[in-house]
Amino acid sequence: MWLKNKKIGILEKSIENLSKTLQEGNYIEWAYLLGSNKEIIKRNLLAGIARGVGIGIGVTIITAILVILLQKIVTLNIPIIGEYIADIVEIVEKSR
Repeated sequence: MWLKNKKIGILEKSIENLSKTLQEGNYIEWAYLLGSNKEIIKRNLLAGIARGVGIGIGVTIITAILVILLQKIVTLNIPIIGEYIADIVEIVEKSR
């Protein structure tokens, strides 16, 4: 009985080590992806759409913040910089 429990303990440790190794190396994900080409295409398509939407939203927000900052600088009436920035803001507003 004692020998049987010892073998079960050794087997459990081996399974835990194997599971840990597979998780650390992401072998499970690799095996999953290699099994189905449709799954790869679906994941990449969704990832590409998400990246595109994220980039679009990010650029829009950054551009809006820059335009607002430029408008604030123009209201300070700094002689040379104010005129240059006013031209930039005017061009941006015309293109809307």
